[in-house]
Amino acid sequence: MRDPAATSENFRPRTPIHSPYDSDPFLEVSIVKLSTSTSELLAQLQTVSRVASTRSAVQALSGVQIAAGGDGDAGVELRATDMEVGLRVPLQATIDRPGTVVLPARLLLDVVRTLRSGDVSLELRPTEQDVEIVGGTARFHIRTLRSEDFPPLPEPGGDQVVAMPAPAFVDTIARVSRSASRDETRPILTGILVSASGDELRMVATDSYRLSVKETRLEAPLEGGFEANVPARALDELGRLVRDDVEEIRIGVRANQVVFEVGGVALSSRLIDGQFPNYRQLLPEAYEHELTVSREELLEVVRRISLMAQKNAPLRLSFNEGEVKVSAQTPDVGEASEPLPIPFAGEPFEIGFNPDFLTVGLESAGADDVVLKLISPLRPGLVESADASGFLYLIMPIRLNV
Repeated sequence: MRDPAATSENFRPRTPIHSPYDSDPFLEVSIVKLSTSTSELLAQLQTVSRVASTRSAVQALSGVQIAAGGDGDAGVELRATDMEVGLRVPLQATIDRPGTVVLPARLLLDVVRTLRSGDVSLELRPTEQDVEIVGGTARFHIRTLRSEDFPPLPEPGGDQVVAMPAPAFVDTIARVSRSASRDETRPILTGILVSASGDELRMVATDSYRLSVKETRLEAPLEGGFEANVPARALDELGRLVRDDVEEIRIGVRANQVVFEVGGVALSSRLIDGQFPNYRQLLPEAYEHELTVSREELLEVVRRISLMAQKNAPLRLSFNEGEVKVSAQTPDVGEASEPLPIPFAGEPFEIGFNPDFLTVGLESAGADDVVLKLISPLRPGLVESADASGFLYLIMPIRLNV
């Protein structure tokens, strides 16, 4: 079931998009001719084509729009969208004739990938309804897609624009995004609730089986703030766009959209409508056991023993005085167990977890040590960073068969 916010109508900005090419007479007849380097074109195509649709009935959404302005050595932009996420990427090129054209993203990428290093030119042939691509001695003719079916993408900016330190934002995404749901029948849970105000950034994600919360303290207070449920897919794509040398991300929030600016790249996304779960109500008020353990040691054991937790078999954690035994058994496959010293005291008990979920929680915690907070075999457990970095990971247990 598709979220109504993902429709074509809602994806369009409430105010008209005024492109720098709107008044260009060449745009009406879509005549475009440009030249660039193979390496530049390949790099930018690899980025932009990731968001082109692979399953839409509208063919233009499987394409890349090449929009060439009249600015000589600049002014070319590659664009792609699946109506939920959109990407605008600059291309350094020499423009001989301005205009726009839409070509199949996958095919264009495959063609450019095979070209020899050097210059490459693209020229629309209106009569043949194709684009001629010449690189070295190779010559290709690729049929165009319907330009009128390609939707306008939002311009950068918005009702609220917040400048965010890029490393903090991307690290926070990485710590929580794997907890977001991939089930499209529950669209609210496919997003990450992003809140930013003052000197705090917080992200929350849950698929109803686990919950991740990361609160990041910023070095300087933000000018402005926002709260929005952003699709996890869009934030993951943003994380791939941010290189190590990028210091700032500009975030523009509108009524139903958000636009992220990273250098010359603009990534836009719809926002998810609906009430995100109140994560504070999901956290238990008290725990019976709070155990500080080495994250890396526990993670190594969990990864090893999880090899025998196949076919939905749980990972068992058996707590006894001074240790926890991690074990797994899958009929017709095998079994494994390994003890690990741990400061446990009290009545012994055993709890089961999804092995992948527990692994993700330990990997995302990041700190040298983690605090395991437990109540009973049937109540959720909590993994918390011991370094006060603001990371929480709540995980539901699996009922064990004795």
